Amino acid sequence: MNISTLFSDYSPLTLLILSLLAFISGFIDAVVGGGGLIQLPALLVTLPNSPLPTIFGTNKIAALSGTSMAAIQYARRIKFNLGLLFAISIASFIASYFGAKTVSLINPATLKPIILLILIAIAIHTFLKKELGLIVTKELPLRRQIFSGILIGLAIGFYDGFFGPGTGSFFVLAFVLILGFEFVQASAYAKIVNCMTNISALIVFIRHGNFILGIAVLMAIFNITGGIIGSRMALKRGNGFIRIFFLIVVSILIARYGYDVITN
Repeated sequence: MNISTLFSDYSPLTLLILSLLAFISGFIDAVVGGGGLIQLPALLVTLPNSPLPTIFGTNKIAALSGTSMAAIQYARRIKFNLGLLFAISIASFIASYFGAKTVSLINPATLKPIILLILIAIAIHTFLKKELGLIVTKELPLRRQIFSGILIGLAIGFYDGFFGPGTGSFFVLAFVLILGFEFVQASAYAKIVNCMTNISALIVFIRHGNFILGIAVLMAIFNITGGIIGSRMALKRGNGFIRIFFLIVVSILIARYGYDVITN
């Protein structure tokens, strides 16, 4: 296959915009999640004639590439409880698969008002709780951690397969609030689990041919670059930096979903 033919249907400006936004998405996603907030709308706007499942599949390929590299960066510095990580990952994998299966059956827009209310509550709570995520706030028994982690994985995993934007941020906050993690630790776990949800959803999308190969590869390269830089910066600057970034991303998510709810 001639590489040039992969991009022959797209203008240089379209490719430039998608590359730039994929880089920014990878950076944000590596720090605190929520990169899909940028990358998915970019695909929807620049490729308006592509079917929704195809857009989702293309986005997942690029997102998985960047998230995987960010996960490797975190794994070199953060110590994981492998039993807990495995339990959350398996639950998320299964839930994401079924979430992706429902994309063509249910309109994701029906969830937006609920997601908006959740995001507003998240932003207020995080802003008021200055110490949130700066230190480990809970020492839960392992069994309780695993049980809570499985519930988190099922809920957010399904959302990721079904829709996606903000998944990393939801995982980070759930790990901080429910499991008592600090932000750096929560981000590390979120990256690994997010890889599993992306892989699961991709099984569905790829099986049905719902992806654009050239665009997916191009965006993957830039998403990986952003992910490596973002994860290194997060590890270097620590919890305070991630907390600020988290509030920014959640605020943008609120603006985005608020606009969608009002205009639709």
